[in-house]
Amino acid sequence: MPAKSIPKEVREQVKAIVDRFNRNVLADSERSYIPRFRGKHLYLDREDFGSVGPICRLEYTGDMKEWQFAIYKYSSEQYDPEEWFFPGEQFVDGTI
Repeated sequence: MPAKSIPKEVREQVKAIVDRFNRNVLADSERSYIPRFRGKHLYLDREDFGSVGPICRLEYTGDMKEWQFAIYKYSSEQYDPEEWFFPGEQFVDGTI
């Protein structure tokens, strides 16, 4: 049964994963990812040289290894789970 909201312990795990990625992969850049939570969704924004914008939305399914993914489309200003033609699509595997 899908979760209605992301449990606090899962939100803390997500924050730790994103922080570790920012620290280990993006440490010497002017970029970082920022997690936001609303209900059963995790929104990932990217700060890029001081400007923040949406990247994607992940839907919590109750399993840390099986999130549903939707890319943010600037053309429609909406998250689209059907869009699969974007740079990095090969890395989408249901995990954070």
